[in-house]
Amino acid sequence: MRRLAISAILAAVLPSILCPAVKDYPIQPVPFTSVKFQDAFWAKRLETNRTVTIPFDFRKCEETGRIDNFARAGRLMEGEFRGIRYDDSDVFKIVEGAAYSLAVHPDSSLDTYLDGLITKIAAAQEPDGYLYTARTINPDKLPPHTGVVRWAYLSQSHELYNAGHMYEAAAAHFLATGKRSLLNVALKNADLIARIFGPSEEQLHGVPGHQEIEIGLVKLFRITGDEKYLNLARYFLDQRGNRNGHVLYGAYAQDHVPVLEQKKPVGHAVRANYMYSGMADVAALTGDESFIRALDGLWNDVVSSKQYVTGGVGARHDEEAFGEDYELPNATAYCETCAAIANALWNYRMFLLHGESHYIDVLERILYNGFLSGISLSGDRFFYTNPLESDGKFGFNIGKPERQPWFDCSCCPSNVVRFLPSLPGYVYAADAGGLYVNLFVTGEGSVQLPGRKVTVFQRTLYPWDGKIVIALHPETPLAFTVRIRIPGWSLNTVLPGGLYRFDGKSPERPQLSVNGKPAGMVLEKGYAVLDRSWNPGDRIELVLPMPVRRVLADEAVAADRGMAALQRGPVVFCLEGADNGGDVLHLVIPDDTQFKTRFESSLLGGVQTIRGEALRLFPDGREGWTGMNAVFKAVPYYAWANRGANEMRVWLPRTAERAKESFK
Repeated sequence: MRRLAISAILAAVLPSILCPAVKDYPIQPVPFTSVKFQDAFWAKRLETNRTVTIPFDFRKCEETGRIDNFARAGRLMEGEFRGIRYDDSDVFKIVEGAAYSLAVHPDSSLDTYLDGLITKIAAAQEPDGYLYTARTINPDKLPPHTGVVRWAYLSQSHELYNAGHMYEAAAAHFLATGKRSLLNVALKNADLIARIFGPSEEQLHGVPGHQEIEIGLVKLFRITGDEKYLNLARYFLDQRGNRNGHVLYGAYAQDHVPVLEQKKPVGHAVRANYMYSGMADVAALTGDESFIRALDGLWNDVVSSKQYVTGGVGARHDEEAFGEDYELPNATAYCETCAAIANALWNYRMFLLHGESHYIDVLERILYNGFLSGISLSGDRFFYTNPLESDGKFGFNIGKPERQPWFDCSCCPSNVVRFLPSLPGYVYAADAGGLYVNLFVTGEGSVQLPGRKVTVFQRTLYPWDGKIVIALHPETPLAFTVRIRIPGWSLNTVLPGGLYRFDGKSPERPQLSVNGKPAGMVLEKGYAVLDRSWNPGDRIELVLPMPVRRVLADEAVAADRGMAALQRGPVVFCLEGADNGGDVLHLVIPDDTQFKTRFESSLLGGVQTIRGEALRLFPDGREGWTGMNAVFKAVPYYAWANRGANEMRVWLPRTAERAKESFK
């Protein structure tokens, strides 16, 4: 039962088996603890996260004083606060990821380590429940932006942000181990905040400068059934942009107008996407359609004008923010790894609300591109930012043009740790009618449908091959509906919203069969619907065509005019200097280029590559430029910079004239 419970916490919602709710998401995720990856792509990344990234991140927290800060606040050791006011949150996120790992892979050493760490966290908590090491260690010597007293500088202090990540960690640890040690700390803190903040005249009316606590409060509500946590989450949302007589934080923190009146995503991209995720949770649990309508408008705006072809969001280094419509620069793109994760969390919630496949299309795009680029193949080097072009010199990654092992602000490395173990929870979902197959990964899952359990086996070489075999094993013959996502890219749609399009239509179409016989492709909301009685061992086969496709952007995207990106299946490719003589910024890929693909098992952990003929430009002293034919090789975008700093480009000039413009 414990494993069934933790699942939904990960996917962002917890099934009502824990705490029956009158309302909830109409579609429920299948717990990540009920799905096991056995593939050559994701399984090894989850294992690297377990064996390398989790211990590496904990070690960095020890080396940088993040963990000692709890011991100092608890008077278990002497010393001053070390670091930044939001460093507590990094520890909480890694605890959350470690708990997810424990839920599926028992590890007595890790379990013991967490017990000791939680002892320090509990010691740092003040008697009334307050927990914020930046203040508790020495109230007379506070780090910048902390506020002279509690809650005095919420726009910057991260007091509530830290708490939200603690709640998520506590929920995960309790459901993984059954221990209440961290959960009791979280509940005591949440009870304090529920007394301090609220609608009465005696309470404070502030909101967090950095949203996150809303998600954590919902998870506490799901575990305890105590509605004050859900009510507080909603209160914080309702108060944004809506505090008469009080100073608002502005568009940067999505506090410029009430959330229900926000039409366009603005400001800090991570804060925004965490807020949208919290809004979706509150909408599902309260049945408030006004939240859903607001989210629908915001989502449509993102996909139609503010999302990169990699699934990344956040165009500007300045304030880590969304840009204006169609403002999508490549070399200076911010695309924070945390923003990719937050965007994935939001899109999954939108699927749970609406059952539309295009939300999973965005999620898949993020997973294989904008998120996965944030972690090295070795598991111990990270991107904070994920640009779509690099000259190998500009320090886009917080001062360096390459991956780094850690940052002063290490929200991204710690976020990766908690997100990776959750991925099995995004493969399947269920409702009263049957099963949703959202992602394609070799492995097995156990799905509880009304009255019966069904075991699902997948076999595929995805994302390199489009053949997917799904075997269903209900305990006894059972009638139910299977909905299999047919990716938009296989139907000539790059992404929802129309911001990108393929250069021409592919005549190849997905093929579907059941037990070796062709099945009609009846599509509803982007899913192939198979409604029948299923017997143990019935096999569904889906074949998705995977030609190399040229992607073009809307002409309104100035940075991409006259350029094309390469995509095969769900994977976006790039040219990297390591494969192209060090120089990719002077290569032109004409429209008539013919592409050849090859799987290279010894390259970058095993990747598909794309080859073709290009034109390489050389500046000269006479007419300005000379062209020479060259052969290029493209690799998956997620894998770049695993061989050191070098040039990289996703969007490739289609003509020599366009290439020359890039260097004016």
